[in-house]
Amino acid sequence: MRVYFGFDDTDHLTSDFGTGKLVRWFQDDMPEGCTCRGVVRQQLKVCDAIPYTSHNSAACLITDIPDSDLLRIAVDRAVAHISRHAAEGSDPGLCVVTEGDAALGRLTDFGHRCAGEVVTQHEAIKAAGVAHLSGHGGTNDGIIGAAAAVGLTASGWAGRYIAYNGLRQYPAEISVAALNRGGVQVISVDRDAGVPGQADCVSTNGWLRPRLLGGRPVVMVAPTGEGRWRHIHRKRRKMQAA
Repeated sequence: MRVYFGFDDTDHLTSDFGTGKLVRWFQDDMPEGCTCRGVVRQQLKVCDAIPYTSHNSAACLITDIPDSDLLRIAVDRAVAHISRHAAEGSDPGLCVVTEGDAALGRLTDFGHRCAGEVVTQHEAIKAAGVAHLSGHGGTNDGIIGAAAAVGLTASGWAGRYIAYNGLRQYPAEISVAALNRGGVQVISVDRDAGVPGQADCVSTNGWLRPRLLGGRPVVMVAPTGEGRWRHIHRKRRKMQAA
């Protein structure tokens, strides 16, 4: 069964790493027999009314778990992982929902609201229903982003992958065929909608982070010459936290 693990608010201004890295590490803590399908970063609303560290983003691990016994073990390990790695003084939250759960529709709606407005813990709890939603320190405000991360990721049409099939080990230039073999679709965004060929080369800007579109990782590229393309996104500097 497909399971979504949403995490949020596990760091603070002086942390050595953010929530995204904490979730990527959790892939190595999953029980044997589980298959990780990537980690997706979700962007939530940034405004003065919402306390956040740098970008107000949450992250969701997508995984396939063969049975309910392993799911229970995985949830326990997620809680222990937060306890071990979350920064002191942070407000961590965890949301775990299986594919087909009635809560996913509500959580997707909730996630879209979180991307555009200020919401409350009470609203997150209501959206999750009986699905797992837990706070693990501080104000527990992290349950808001954790719930939103699950809903947006499960929708299949929001966020970007920060881990997927060795994504971070890809070279600065890579063929379309190699990306396809790794499960990543390449789509042109130029006006004339040219189609990248299998032998064409993609420049990654040293930072390849596919978007989650149609339930799969998609790299959007623009043409730079015959048989050559450029990933349209690149790494940015951290914003000043609120």
